[in-house]
Amino acid sequence: MWRRVTARAWDVCLEHFAGLSRPFGRISLRSCNKRGVVTISVSPAAGLADQPAKVAVLGLPPLQEVTLRALVVNEQGTLFDSCAHYQAGEQGEIDLSGEPSKGGDYTGLEPMGLFWSLSPAAMEKPYQRLEPRNVKAPMKMEMFVHQGYSQPDAIPGPVLAKTRVERWFILPEVRRIRLKEGAVRGSLFLPPGNGPFPGVIDMFGDEGGLIEYRASLLATHGFAALSLPYFNFEDLPKAMEDFHLEYFEEAVRLLLRHPKVKGPGIGVVGTGKGAELASSMMTFLPEVVAAVCISGCSSIIATAVHYGKITLPGLRFNMSRVNISESGVFDIYEALDDPMDPANSHCRIPFEKAEGHFLFVVGEEDRHWKSSSYAEIAIGYLRQHGKNNFTLLSYSGAGHRINPSFTPVCLVALDRVLGVPILGGGGSRAHAHAQEHSWRKILEFLQFHLR
Repeated sequence: MWRRVTARAWDVCLEHFAGLSRPFGRISLRSCNKRGVVTISVSPAAGLADQPAKVAVLGLPPLQEVTLRALVVNEQGTLFDSCAHYQAGEQGEIDLSGEPSKGGDYTGLEPMGLFWSLSPAAMEKPYQRLEPRNVKAPMKMEMFVHQGYSQPDAIPGPVLAKTRVERWFILPEVRRIRLKEGAVRGSLFLPPGNGPFPGVIDMFGDEGGLIEYRASLLATHGFAALSLPYFNFEDLPKAMEDFHLEYFEEAVRLLLRHPKVKGPGIGVVGTGKGAELASSMMTFLPEVVAAVCISGCSSIIATAVHYGKITLPGLRFNMSRVNISESGVFDIYEALDDPMDPANSHCRIPFEKAEGHFLFVVGEEDRHWKSSSYAEIAIGYLRQHGKNNFTLLSYSGAGHRINPSFTPVCLVALDRVLGVPILGGGGSRAHAHAQEHSWRKILEFLQFHLR
C-alpha cells in the first residue's frame, strides 16, 4: 500500500510540473523571493548527471533548523531517498556549497551530498543500485525542505518548500545507435558534429547486460563511445562462459571503421570483470592504445580467456573463505585464489606486452576483492620490463564500484547473478570523493592518449 501511495504522489508531482518550459532539455523554474516565502532552488534545474549543481534555500527564519530531502523513483518503481540537516544563517539562507550538514545521511561540507547519498527507502528491498537503464530519459528528483531535523527513514516535519530536478546522462544532440553487426551487440553514442571523434569501448562487470550510462556520458564529453555487453544480452550467452577475445577484437575494428571515429587506436574503459577484459584487450590487440581499469584483477578470473592459440585460465573462488554477516551480507574479499601463487601463474595477464597506456583506478577499502593489491602486481610486471606506461589512482576509504561523479554510492550491492548482497567496502563520503576525482582524471587520460 505504501508503494502505491508513493507512486501516486510521484505522478502528482510530475503532473504539477508538466507545464514548465523545457527548452533543450532544461527546466525553467520561477520562485518567489518575497519576505517570508521559503524557496529552494537547484541550478541547473536540469543538468548532466556528472556535473555539479548549486542547491540553495531562501526565506527561512534566522537560524531555522531544517531537513533537506531528495526523492527519486527509478524505472522499476523503487523509491530512493536521502536527507541532511542544515541550519539557516542570520539572513535565513542556506547555500550547500558553503554550509556543512549537521546530520542525516552525511555530515560536513558536501555540496552534492543529497545526490550521491541516495539509497533505497526504508520500505524498499535494500542494497539496490540507482543506475539508469534508459539513458534517453532523465533521472527525476524531488527535493524538499522540511521543518526541523528528522532522521533518515523517520517521518519528516512539515514541507516548507520543494522543487524538481532532472539529471541527464546524455545531451539531446548525442546520437544513440543500436548495434547488431556480425557477432557484436551494443549501443554506439556519437557526439554532435562531423568528427572524427576519439573512440572508446565501455564495459561493466559480472552483472552482464547492456549498461549505457557511462558510454552516454563519455559521448557528452566528445568521445564516440561503444557500450559493449559480452553476456546476458540478446543472443549473447546468458551466463558468463569462457571468453574469446576475437569478439572484442571485432568490436574494436567495427568502431574504427566508423567514419566518425578517429584512428588509428581506441581506448577501453572497464569495471571489475570489464577491467580484466580491458587489460587483456590492451595486451593482445594493438589497436587498443589506452585502457582505464577500474577495480580489476591482474589475472583472469573464473572464466578463461582465449585468443587464437593462447588460453589464459581463470583464478577460482573458494567459497569456504566467504564470510556472511548476521545481516546476510557476503564478504568475498578472501575468496579468490592468490594470483601470486606460482601454481596460478598461467592465469596472469601479460601486461608487459602492452604498448599503450594503463590507468588503474582502485579503492583501498575494496572488499569485493583485493583490487589495490592487484593493481600493484600489474604495475610490478610493467616495471620489471622497464615500462612506465601506467598511472595509478588509489583512493583511501573508497570501495569497489567507482562510477562517474555524483552518482549514488552503493557500498553493498545485490549481486544480479547470485541474488545475494555483496560487500563492496569503503565509506560513502570517501567513495563519493573518489568518484568525483577519478572521473575527471579518466576523461583527461582518454583525451590525452586518444587525441
